[in-house]
Amino acid sequence: MQKDDDRLTSRGEEFLQVFKKGAEFTQDLLRENERLRYRLLELERAPGPGGEAPTHEVKRLSERIANLEAEKQEILDRIRQVEEENQDFAARYLEIEDENNNLANLYIASYQLHSTLDFREVLQIITEIIINLIGAEEFAILLLDEKSDELQAVATEGVEREQIPVVRLGKGVIGLVAQSGENHFVSDVDDYQRDFLSPMVCIPLKIKEHVIGVLAIYKLLVQKKEFAPVDYELFTLLAGHAATAIFSSRLYSDSERKLSTIQGFIDLLTK
Repeated sequence: MQKDDDRLTSRGEEFLQVFKKGAEFTQDLLRENERLRYRLLELERAPGPGGEAPTHEVKRLSERIANLEAEKQEILDRIRQVEEENQDFAARYLEIEDENNNLANLYIASYQLHSTLDFREVLQIITEIIINLIGAEEFAILLLDEKSDELQAVATEGVEREQIPVVRLGKGVIGLVAQSGENHFVSDVDDYQRDFLSPMVCIPLKIKEHVIGVLAIYKLLVQKKEFAPVDYELFTLLAGHAATAIFSSRLYSDSERKLSTIQGFIDLLTK
């Protein structure tokens, strides 16, 4: 990313130099053109000894003016080309700026994710990340119960958790994503109709190749019309961080419960 920034900065400086030199050279050409035209007009108005303007001088000046016009046109064409390239450069710069901002936000969010081992707090942080970074309005986080091979919703936004059906591993879009570990995106966001078994987007929550659940998105915020290229990167990064945070917090919660149970038995035995 830093190399792209440096390259774009260098390219931008190059564009500015071309603009500056082109503008200066064009001004020089215009001044020279004006001077020659004025000289040509003088020659035409002031005949020579034979009563006519010196033909060779007029011809030379006319050719020089034509050459200057051609050089001017060439420079103008080059400036237009540079302007078009500059527009592409500006668009790419804004795109990279957005990517940097999103990645910076994701870094902050991932830091928050790994700053707690409270399972409910982890789910809440993931929910906020999905709303703010992805731009989702309705979605669910489903976790896989490896004993029953079923996926159940543990957190939702915009819909009731009871509305999300329990899904068998390998069944429907959600079950297939959990089984294969591959992302799912609908081809046309605008034409999508909400289906709890077939979400608009379904991302596996994976620790390496081990799937522990999925993120199912059913609706985007009003201002979010489509997915940008950076969104797909965010999905992948978010899924990895979210899976790790969820797995760690569940392990911690389980160990805390076991420890509490053991402590309870010890307290009974020692009383």
